[in-house]
Amino acid sequence: MDAKEFLVALKVKTGYDFCDYSEQSISRRLLKICEEQNIQFEQLLDKVIADSLYMARFVEDITVNTTELFRDPIVWISLYKTLYQRLRTTGIITFWHIGCSVGLETYSNLILLKERGLIDRVRVFGTDLNPRVLNVARKGLYAYKFNSHFKNNFEEVMSGIGSKSKFEDYFDVDEVKDTMAVKPFLTEIPKYMQQNLVMEKCPFPYKVDVVFVRNVLIYFNDVLQTKIMQMIDSKTYDKAVLILGKQEMIPTKYSGQYEQVGYYHKRM
Repeated sequence: MDAKEFLVALKVKTGYDFCDYSEQSISRRLLKICEEQNIQFEQLLDKVIADSLYMARFVEDITVNTTELFRDPIVWISLYKTLYQRLRTTGIITFWHIGCSVGLETYSNLILLKERGLIDRVRVFGTDLNPRVLNVARKGLYAYKFNSHFKNNFEEVMSGIGSKSKFEDYFDVDEVKDTMAVKPFLTEIPKYMQQNLVMEKCPFPYKVDVVFVRNVLIYFNDVLQTKIMQMIDSKTYDKAVLILGKQEMIPTKYSGQYEQVGYYHKRM
């Protein structure tokens, strides 16, 4: 059994479908798991099927859960000065963070919305396949020492937008317990929901104004990228905005429908 055969069998036996993930990326992660546990694909499949806890850990290992506060500060500074100035001035503005992981991107967004005075007019959703990272996101509680560089990102962004806000305005830091906790006035806003992108279904009923799908599409092949764009297209308003990773591009089929403006793409 090779990696492709394993993924097909996994889909049939468990319903988890990773067949349209980037072949190079998913194969590398599968081989790493097998090497670390000194097992073959057949044995890995048996373990995943037999043990639900093992399956949960497997899904966590095979999916990418990397995020950080104000990742690429220059992007956030630009969004604040361009997109956030142009958001409509009436009604609720709905944001969607696809592949939100532990929620740090979501809270980065909320901090800027607070700085812009828009936080009372937003509806925010974060979706991810992994239930463990969603629980972390809901709590908004992170290790401080390991993530101390986030403070540098925060300060760079605040300086870039001309704000005097301090890190402690948004986080309760306890160096003794080694924790940084997002303030409750932020954690109470976003709704975090589990979503399997392969299934194409969105877990909430609202139309969306702004979609964050940063560093997500690069892990999927063209077929799944197109499916995801179809789902996004069905859930967004006519002038919706799409924010991708710095190295990502709109799939070819949809490229003519979006105009790039700085670090975001606006639907025409």
